[in-house]
Amino acid sequence: MSQLEFLDHPPRFLFFTGKGGVGKTSLACATAITLADTGQRVLLVSTDPASNVGQVFGITIGNQITAITEVPRLAALEINPQAAAQVYRDRIVNPVRGVLPDTVVKGIEEQLSGACTTEIAAFDEFTAWLVDSALTADYDHIIFDTAPTGHTIRLLQLPGAWSDFLEEDKGNASCLGPLAGLEKQRAQYKAAVDALADPQRTRLILVARAQQATLREVARTQEELTAIGLTNQFLVVNGLLPRSEATQDDLAAAIFEREQKTMAAIPEILKPLPRDHIALKPFNLVGLIAVRQLLMDELPAAHDINMIHQAIPFPGLSVLIDEIAKDDCGLIMLMGKGGVGKTTLAAAIAVNLAHRGLPVHLTTSDPAAHLSETLSGTMDNLLVDRIDPQAETERYRQRVLETKGAHLDAQGRALLEEDLRSPCTEEIAVFQAFSRIIREAGKKFVVMDTAPTGHTLLLLDATGAYHREVIKQMDHQSITRYTTPMMQLQNPKQTKMLLVTLAETTPVLEAASLQNDLRRAGIEPWAWIVNNSVAATTVHSPLLCQRASHELKDIEAVSTIHAKRYAVVPLFKEEPLGIEKLLALSGSSRSLIKH
Repeated sequence: MSQLEFLDHPPRFLFFTGKGGVGKTSLACATAITLADTGQRVLLVSTDPASNVGQVFGITIGNQITAITEVPRLAALEINPQAAAQVYRDRIVNPVRGVLPDTVVKGIEEQLSGACTTEIAAFDEFTAWLVDSALTADYDHIIFDTAPTGHTIRLLQLPGAWSDFLEEDKGNASCLGPLAGLEKQRAQYKAAVDALADPQRTRLILVARAQQATLREVARTQEELTAIGLTNQFLVVNGLLPRSEATQDDLAAAIFEREQKTMAAIPEILKPLPRDHIALKPFNLVGLIAVRQLLMDELPAAHDINMIHQAIPFPGLSVLIDEIAKDDCGLIMLMGKGGVGKTTLAAAIAVNLAHRGLPVHLTTSDPAAHLSETLSGTMDNLLVDRIDPQAETERYRQRVLETKGAHLDAQGRALLEEDLRSPCTEEIAVFQAFSRIIREAGKKFVVMDTAPTGHTLLLLDATGAYHREVIKQMDHQSITRYTTPMMQLQNPKQTKMLLVTLAETTPVLEAASLQNDLRRAGIEPWAWIVNNSVAATTVHSPLLCQRASHELKDIEAVSTIHAKRYAVVPLFKEEPLGIEKLLALSGSSRSLIKH
């Protein structure tokens, strides 16, 4: 079938996971096509809240099984967390409509309106595809294209977490409404855990790039998956620059050398894993023709010694920062698809502001982000930390026990402790940490690197739900005196949303979709940043010249259709790690503001 190790005698279930932007979706789609072409019946399931499988194939998929007509025997499904949550709510609420008083039914619906319900519902649907023989009988292989690492680890841990929670009979949970539908699923969750841990049935493909950050992330993922019994793992390093491109171009030579050094220093824990290398392609991986070529060997390039692409003087990052710095304080949130460079750009903006003598707090809501590794140093005026879900959950538990639990008897305190061990507690704790950060931005600059799109939207959903609940309980006079976190996010004087993308079709479309989601929530993005642009630098490599040419239409779409302000950051010879390189990244060019 293929020389690729991860496709050698594939089991029934294949999971693609890794840090955002490494090419999980493209690889999952290419694998699905490859297996279908050999006569296998294949279902491709996306568990990413911000799925772009439909964009890859150029069709609308959604929450229903959809045949990919151009590929016989292939179908796809995008698990829509919101749609799954509605189905889940209906399953619980519909049987009691007309039986219980309307006020009680309304109370149940409100209890089921939070992000916890959304997570449970998506997870419930996910486990069904692992264990429900009626659902899966028509397919030889089911391929899961997963959300970026942090979200996926959470998803894969959930069957065990919820199984343990139910096994221990925690019947007094704060998310009792959402949990009402879980008890019946206990057997399904146990079967899901068994399926995930069985190497005869499940293979996990860890996708990375030849970058220090993504390989460190994959190493952490490998450890976490092994800890929960998922040991059948393969490593795929995607997007490697072919050696042939390094002979004619300084940038290509630097990238090739950097990638080779990175691969030579691959984390020890990854070395025993079966490994495949996938060459960088000169085109965007959108459309069937392009995706079919992804798993092919290195494509021949038309080597023309006279080929050259001259750097285009796009607006740069520095003037965006100049405009931000005019304010005394504020929240700067960087949002976008995984892998577009939000962490690096957040660090660059924070370092630049701190370098100007301004007090800055740099933080992240991304469970997979590691700001300290990007900074690789300290500086005056800069505080760096992260919203650690585990630490925040423990802090929340202790606070509740010290307040609500202070006057309870032994039995009451034991019940409260059981309640606080629910996986739903994390949602509340993370939201409260997010709210604290928003309030802090009224006194200093807070630069926040966010989790990939889908995860962040769930956090914003929780913020919106809290806002609506507060408003509902207040009179008009009180509302004028109180500011919710959502109000601060909606105020352009207090919050600047920066949408980060790459000059590629899928990231731009996803950023545009995110912009629409934010606008529906009353939040207007302040600017767009196009990161790692080849078109913004001078190159001679045929492959890089082709990539630069392909970027132009996407940058034009950003500048003329989507963005009120925009900046373009060029692709650099070295990874921008460390304070000096971050300062260099943010210290040049100009920004255009459309009036």
